[in-house]
Amino acid sequence: MLIAGLASDSQSWQSVIKDLSRHYLVITPDNRGVGRTMPQNIEISIRQIVDDSVALITHLGLSYVNLVGHSMGGFVALDLAIRYPDCVDKLILAGTSASNSRRNNALFSDWASCLESGMDVGLRFRNIFYWIFSRRFFENEAVVNDAVRFAIEYPYPQCSIAFRNQVKAIASYDGTDELSRVRANTMVVNGKEDLLFPTGDSSELARAIPRAHCSVINNAAHSIHMEQPQAFTDCVLDFLLDR
Repeated sequence: MLIAGLASDSQSWQSVIKDLSRHYLVITPDNRGVGRTMPQNIEISIRQIVDDSVALITHLGLSYVNLVGHSMGGFVALDLAIRYPDCVDKLILAGTSASNSRRNNALFSDWASCLESGMDVGLRFRNIFYWIFSRRFFENEAVVNDAVRFAIEYPYPQCSIAFRNQVKAIASYDGTDELSRVRANTMVVNGKEDLLFPTGDSSELARAIPRAHCSVINNAAHSIHMEQPQAFTDCVLDFLLDR
């Protein structure tokens, strides 16, 4: 089960689904308030997304899953592993932490304000991309323009209310004091150039979880699985398959 981050939905995993599905049934839900979930202006908290995810696991008749969470989805995956330990076999926390920094909370709130203000959509996405992609990504202007165009033309855009509600959900979550309760064998993976959750934060998170280790992927920033899909899937499969 792959849990997406802030403003992202199931489609954000497209670059890695093919390789992962050669070995596993891959489940990619849309979190509440994003993608094709309705209504978008519903109340949102990390705990509620966790309960939604567990309800889906139960609905599919599964006893447990291997769980991958990216960014905000990492908060969801972590809380699910803490509160529903029997539902998780192995846990992968990608580009995330146990809580959000004050800087990140302010940044995400500013992004919400830009969306609410009616800021030019292309300019807004470019400003977000500066934070989530590596310097290398911006060396190819055509790739950047294609990414901006895809974001603008995406048929399931998130409304401003839902984005703001997800930002508030992130700001209110803190699992730091409960990390010792994680029973699952865990891998913390992070892009070497991640500005939002630097490698030092990932190392600290891995040290606080009893059965965890940390992996770092080069030439990637926050959006690891988008920038380096092959390296990301190799890392995930090596961990899941004990290679």
